Amino acid sequence: MNIEIQSRLEALAFKKTIPFCYCCYSEAPTGRCAKCYSDDLMRLLPGIGCEYGTEWVIEDLLRNIEKVDISERFEDSIRSYYPKETSIGWLKVNTASAIKDLDPISWDLAKSEWADSEEQEGTLLTFDNGSTYFDPSEIESFLDSEGV
Repeated sequence: MNIEIQSRLEALAFKKTIPFCYCCYSEAPTGRCAKCYSDDLMRLLPGIGCEYGTEWVIEDLLRNIEKVDISERFEDSIRSYYPKETSIGWLKVNTASAIKDLDPISWDLAKSEWADSEEQEGTLLTFDNGSTYFDPSEIESFLDSEGV
């Protein structure tokens, strides 16, 4: 995970939310509840809700960013490595399509390994252990537009 992007997303999450005392059910913009003096505060995202931490706010912020279609990107990558057609009997088929159709299990395994390597290289980012991927440049553009 890109630590700089993660810290910028957390900064934006704090910028977009308000400290909130759930016990008194009131905003606490100073970081301490004016009624009960508690500093054990949730984060209130107006119009969405409140909860402890910023992970849920970051998840909401990421809805504004287009997700990467891993299947499509992986297939494009394979097509660039194997651009020629493959002959199977009297048929000529695209090599990537043949692999995907003839051995879907190895295709899925290779796709997963490819996504992991792309994440390690920093060309893809995930915040949910690989369920969803994002292009880091898209996230940076979003953060720049938000002034963070």
